[in-house]
Amino acid sequence: MPGLGAAGSELAWRKARLSTGNGACVELAPADGMVAIRDSKDPAGPILRYTAAEWLAFLDGAKKGEFDNLV
Repeated sequence: MPGLGAAGSELAWRKARLSTGNGACVELAPADGMVAIRDSKDPAGPILRYTAAEWLAFLDGAKKGEFDNLV
């Protein structure tokens, strides 16, 4: 992700309130008008980023059950 040093260490990462702390979740952070996402088990690993529109479309689909067949 351009402009992110040290695996996004300057970003304000957060995870779900209900996260159990076992490392099996993702962390999110606002980044230059986008949403940055990383694996909490690998904070130095790759960072994905999505536009606000892409993120909102994903959340809408998740709320509507569009991904329920994946689990």
